[in-house]
Amino acid sequence: MHGYSSHTLKLVQADGSFHYVKWHFRTEQGVKNIMPDEAARLAGVDPNYATRDLFSAIERGEHPAWRVYVQVFTQEEALKYRFNPFDVTKVVSQKDFPLHEVGRMVLNRNPENYFAEVEQSAFCPSHMVPGIAPSPDRMLQGRLFSYADTHRHRLGANYHQIPINRPIHGVNNHQRDGAMAINGNGGAAPNYEPNSYGGPAQNNLAAQTYASNFAVQGEVARHTYELTDDDFVQVAALYNLFDNEQKHRLATTIASTLSQTPVFIQKRQLGHFYRADKDYGRRVEAALKAAGSKI
Repeated sequence: MHGYSSHTLKLVQADGSFHYVKWHFRTEQGVKNIMPDEAARLAGVDPNYATRDLFSAIERGEHPAWRVYVQVFTQEEALKYRFNPFDVTKVVSQKDFPLHEVGRMVLNRNPENYFAEVEQSAFCPSHMVPGIAPSPDRMLQGRLFSYADTHRHRLGANYHQIPINRPIHGVNNHQRDGAMAINGNGGAAPNYEPNSYGGPAQNNLAAQTYASNFAVQGEVARHTYELTDDDFVQVAALYNLFDNEQKHRLATTIASTLSQTPVFIQKRQLGHFYRADKDYGRRVEAALKAAGSKI
């Protein structure tokens, strides 16, 4: 399958100037799906199917790969764009901002120890290398805090010292202590600077990590959120890219679980489908009735 960053990020140059980007990972294997009935069967008889398929392919030397692309736009273009590029529920059209290929991602090695290298891994959007910075995306701003907190709860205060999570080059600062510190904890060196014994020192090169100042617009206040027709435009556009068979599978899959909810919930959700596209709503309603709904 393809992969996407969802959030808008910044690519920052050495002088602090930046562009907004959306990341795209396009599979070289082609998009392949399992039908819902088969997925339900596999969940019962072979729940490790997908993991084993990936592991075995890498072991055979059939390394899965993705082409990496970015969409690039400026601050001015972000402000003028029809859709909010910092809304995680929206996409930035490739017709407006085409993909630029920047690299290739290959999975060419399996973990030697699943617990140490997979279950202890801790991905967090606040762990950014110089040159990448967050955008004003509200969901991203929340995740910058919450993901790290989750890892501290799951793996401990020093989760970033676990080998799979620490950077190859190492970190040079005076941060010490906490449960299960495993990096020597600074040894006998002082944990402050400046000091008379050397060690890490502040370099004041903020532009290595942070984007330069940028203008914002709007009024700081408590705002309600109201759905508008614009919130359904992209849904309809995607739906109408599907052929009839894909539309049928989509409606059937939605109805298989939606039919198990109370009727008033089904009716409320149908309103969203009809608002996006009348054919979308009709197909889901028909599928609900076929699944035994009393709607």
